Order: sequence, then structure tokens, then C-alpha cells
Amino acid sequence: MTSLSAAPDPTATRKETMRVARLYGKGDLRLHDEERPRPGAGEVLVRVGAVGLCGSDLHWFAEGGIGGLGVFTRPFVLGHELGGTTEDGRVVAIDPALPCESCRSCLEGDFNLCQRTRFAGDGVQDGGLCEWMAWPRRAVLPLPPGFTPADAAMLEPLGIAVHAMDLGHVRPGDTVGVFGCGPIGLLIIQIARLSGSRVLATELATRPHRMEAARRLGAEVLAAEAGREGAAVRDATGGEGVDVALETAGDNPAVDAAVESARPGARVVLVGIPSDARTSFPAGTARRKGLSLVLARRMGHVYPRAIALVASGRVDVRSLVSHRFPLAEVRPAFEAADRRVGLKVVVESA
Repeated sequence: MTSLSAAPDPTATRKETMRVARLYGKGDLRLHDEERPRPGAGEVLVRVGAVGLCGSDLHWFAEGGIGGLGVFTRPFVLGHELGGTTEDGRVVAIDPALPCESCRSCLEGDFNLCQRTRFAGDGVQDGGLCEWMAWPRRAVLPLPPGFTPADAAMLEPLGIAVHAMDLGHVRPGDTVGVFGCGPIGLLIIQIARLSGSRVLATELATRPHRMEAARRLGAEVLAAEAGREGAAVRDATGGEGVDVALETAGDNPAVDAAVESARPGARVVLVGIPSDARTSFPAGTARRKGLSLVLARRMGHVYPRAIALVASGRVDVRSLVSHRFPLAEVRPAFEAADRRVGLKVVVESA
């Protein structure tokens, strides 16, 4: 008697694919199909729903690197402001930073300073401009009801803003200067206003939409003029200067203005990412005032605070998302973000 075997399943070896956007070089962003990732031990598979385009992404796209140190070596996937949905339907934020957890910085709680961090979309570790990601469970954060993937993606820039405010040692009632009204600057304005601070903000007159957004959030706004606005900010405080100055534009004129505007003994926090390997500041002014200059590096363990600020309605991230593009239009999304046509540009793949 001859036994019959089951017919081979034609789908048994079929690989599931997804759309991925890879950067091959300066301005060379290509969209194609790749095999969908399979989560390994301790990982979660996430359907990427939204990716915010950050200034560092724009440096990679427009310049092929960041400040002479982030050097392009291989085609990779950009994107570190990430929100998505797990296979069981939970909306999650993805922390893009995976510190080693064993170096001195990590053991002292300064995870953002870990030199062995794996970071999504940094040229070595692929990021989120794709349809699916497998990511360590410890860095996948379930969110309260009401969050969308785009809200989740905005938690990363909000975390940067929270960390910058921590570095500034902002006290209730302080006068705060914000130099640059991009998304990070606008989020800093909101947090500063929560503490009862008076906020003076600057932005280029060629970006009136950003100036208006800052006014809407409660800041007094002055036009940036090649660093000369620092004196105008100081004059607006009666000549005393701001208690804390936060530079978020990533260029030397903004740094000059922040130093010029600061009162003696103030703190100046440099948050923006410059294109060049060097940043300059008026050393004589900074020395005579005895300023403390602090450089921000990503964020500490602030995601829980960022989530709470949004969940409670104290910080509005949703209105900062001004442009949405599908993953199929990722190049126009980058071109729009590079022109600074709006506030936050988000690429959606779900």
C-alpha cells in the first residue's frame, strides 16, 4: 500500500517583505523592498507608524554626515523619532538609544553619555524609516490610551527638551531665552511656561510660521539677526539678561546671541547640532559674565516624564506636526523638512 505525502506548502519558504528607505549617500535616498525582520531573544516586533524627521537626519541627508564625526560608511536606514504598534495592537514609543549599561557613565545613570550606545539611524544602527522594526523590549514603551504613533514619535524630541531644561537648572519664575523656534525650541517654550517662566524666543524673520507658533505658546518673540538679537533680548529684560539661555538652532549666530543675552552667572545650554565640527562663542563676554556653558547630548532617562507631560495635556505635541508624508514619498518629506517649510515633518508607514 502506497502512502500519500502532503503536497508542499508554497508559502512555507516565502519571505515576508517590507518597504525600506535607505540612504546611500548625500541626497541619495532609495526606497525598496527588504525582508521583514524577525525578533530575536528579548526583542519585540513593531509596526512603525510614524517617524519624525530630526535635524540630525537632515544633516545626514543634505551633507552625508554630522559635524565631521558622523561619517557615511554604508547605506543605512535613518529615523530615530519613532512611534508604532505592536503585533497585539498596543501603541508604543521606541527609545532609539540602547546604552551598554555596564560602562562608568551607565553605572552612574548618565546613559546618554555612554560611548558604546547603539542608536537607531546613526549611520551604524538602522533606524525606523521602514514598515517593521525588531527592537529590544526594554526600549519599547507602551503608551496610555489616546496616543497615536505620531504622538509617540514626538516623545523623543520632547525628551530632548526636558533634558535640556534639566541641564539649564531652570527654576520657577526664571527668565528663559530660547534661540531657535524649531520643534525642540517650541517644546522648551512649553516646558518653561509650565514653570511660570517668562520666555523670550528668537527665530529668523524668514520663518514667520515658527515665530507665530512660539507666540501662540506664550513666548515673546524677536527676529534673529546674525546674533545681534542677543542685545535685544537683554534690553527686553531691562538690561539684566536672561537667567537661562537655551540655543536650539545649531549655528554660531544663535550661540553668540545666547551668550550676549545671558545675565552674569547664568547658564547657557547648547542643544542644537551644528553642521561644522567646531562651534564658537564670544569668549570674552562669557568669561566676564562667568557663564556656565553646558552641551546637551541626547537625553537622560526622561521618557516617563515626557509621557506624563503629554498624557496630562500639559504639553501639546500634536499641533507641532505640520506635515505628514507616506513612506512612499520619503524624499519629498526630507526636501520639505530641509527647507524648514513647517514645524515637524512626519513620515507615516501605517
